[in-house]
Amino acid sequence: MPVTAPQSSPAGTSPSTRTRVAIAGATGYAGQELVRILARHPAVTLTTAMSSGAGSPARTLPALTRIWDGEVVPLDIERLVADADIIFLALPEAASAELAPKLVERGRRVIDLSGAFRIRDSGARQRWYPATTALPDGTVYGFSERNHDAIRSARLLSNPGCYPTAALMALAPLADAGLLNGSAVIDAKSGVSGAGKTPSDRTHFSENHGSVAAYGIFSHRHTAEMEQELSAAVTFVPHLVPLDRGILETIYVSLKPGTTEAQVAQTLTAAYAEAPFVRLTGSTLPEIKHVAHTNFCDIGWKVDEGGARAVLVAVLDNLVKGAAGSAVQNLNIMLGIDERTGLL
Repeated sequence: MPVTAPQSSPAGTSPSTRTRVAIAGATGYAGQELVRILARHPAVTLTTAMSSGAGSPARTLPALTRIWDGEVVPLDIERLVADADIIFLALPEAASAELAPKLVERGRRVIDLSGAFRIRDSGARQRWYPATTALPDGTVYGFSERNHDAIRSARLLSNPGCYPTAALMALAPLADAGLLNGSAVIDAKSGVSGAGKTPSDRTHFSENHGSVAAYGIFSHRHTAEMEQELSAAVTFVPHLVPLDRGILETIYVSLKPGTTEAQVAQTLTAAYAEAPFVRLTGSTLPEIKHVAHTNFCDIGWKVDEGGARAVLVAVLDNLVKGAAGSAVQNLNIMLGIDERTGLL
């Protein structure tokens, strides 16, 4: 179950006894969000922030001035091992696939924000993440609200994707309770930062502004992650919308005949009774603005009892609860402290 009370007092932790953490990939959107959170986290010391490549010049992060005034230095595995006990990787999948096992072999715990280690089936992983040949021992899928006990002892923590986090948060409790009848349709909208920092025609301001576009239909790698965790097929249609951050997913499901709105509410309430970052809004449907710049996932729903159908709406910030925030939440679980530390 989630830790809702600290076993120790991070606020009273002296710098000499704090856990040393480092970030590789600190210049990307999720990486900068990690720097922002970890620089102020009372239980850790951010010792090193690195870029995604060994040849990158050192640079500062002007937006984080007076929050963290260090330099982002070139990627260096020897320095990562020397400077940190737990290392965050906010790197492209292929880079994480190469670097994470080496860090684990050298006794470091790793929290990986890429998709490189999310898929357990070797065949599916070969299709979606071909650079990952195997999962190191101690690899755990880091869904904070569901895999709490396994996360505590993880050596390599594979942080969930942003789209799957919202979808699984809404659907997994209903699937566990046997309330779903058939597959789900997940209509998802994401801000442009979800595409990463490398520019493309799709993310160019003139292309994105004033438009909404579907993409990745039947070919988005997050579908495999959702289906793995639900043990069921889903139809997932992502869309790019002209926002800088945030995800809204409208999820359509058929329910077992006789399922009532009260049963749906009871199931979700029981599942998240001790989850500090899940807010259930019931029939008041949530919006992206309600969760932007926070680690919350808000879930609302409507049930057509006569038609045995339900529509769920889940929202989160793709850079926080969908990436850096959930990674720090998992860090807190690994450290055995209050999940909310550094996030509220």
